[in-house]
Amino acid sequence: MNRDARIYVAGHRGMVGSAIVRQLRASGYENLILRTSKELDLRDQQTTARFLAEERPEYVFLTAARVGGIVANSSYPAEFIHNNLLIQENIIHNSWKNGVKRLLFLGSTCIYPRLAPQPLKEEYLMSGPLEPTNDAYAVAKIAGIYQCRSYNRQYGTNYLAIMPNNLYGPGDNFDLETSHVLPALIRKFHEAKESEASTVTVWGSGSPLREFLQVDDLAEACLFLMNLDDDRFDTLLNDPVAPALINVGSGEELSIRDLALLVKEITGFDGELLFDRDKPDGTPRKLADLSRIHTLGWRHRTGLKEGIAAAYQWFLENGSGR
Repeated sequence: MNRDARIYVAGHRGMVGSAIVRQLRASGYENLILRTSKELDLRDQQTTARFLAEERPEYVFLTAARVGGIVANSSYPAEFIHNNLLIQENIIHNSWKNGVKRLLFLGSTCIYPRLAPQPLKEEYLMSGPLEPTNDAYAVAKIAGIYQCRSYNRQYGTNYLAIMPNNLYGPGDNFDLETSHVLPALIRKFHEAKESEASTVTVWGSGSPLREFLQVDDLAEACLFLMNLDDDRFDTLLNDPVAPALINVGSGEELSIRDLALLVKEITGFDGELLFDRDKPDGTPRKLADLSRIHTLGWRHRTGLKEGIAAAYQWFLENGSGR
């Protein structure tokens, strides 16, 4: 991308979108097109079509989405599939109509089957049943992947789907009803410490394994991929077994129990850790295969303990976040 390229970041106030904006500005990109959800409802077809026709961005980072943890996904599946299908359909279709050069579509490794072999290779998509607690969100993201592939195949577009693992960092959502596991643990342990509670209860058995990636590392990966030379970008788009799809992660995993113990240490809570086994565990393991992006030359930089400590500091300075 040229430094004066017109770049649209959809969802720039979210955790991922705001990290991409920080990375772009730090790299000298200032011609950014940004709209809040109040200024532009991406679920509205006519409004989105008019916006992209008027602004005509050259590059699009599609991070706008309805997201949440296991509670939110289980409680509001209709909203997750409805909102995400509308947002991505409107942006992807109108990006093609208005000549966008490259588009990155952000999803999640929850697109892969619940019991897929580990680590999760891109070609495992659609090879088995999904995790029931977030299947509506996963189906919406799978539809986005296939829309990117379909437009690439029929119209010759350059749209790439990026699947990160569990993300955390500045701008995260710390609401206990709608957040993912790591920000929820940070808030739980902090509030328990503040109230001098004797215990903290974590959902499930603590045995599931998860991989975590600091969001600024993801933003760096997104800019790296958007700026790939044509030959390497085309190779990703036309891969014979998993076209236009790439995992991004840390390659490091730990159990929910060990994660809780790490957050307990970082927040300074000295009480007892309990597990509510009547609550769902979710997918047993979800480690991404990163050979594709590692071969291209990108690797994450932020260690988990360092990243959680920084996320906790951000929480202390900003309250509960969104």
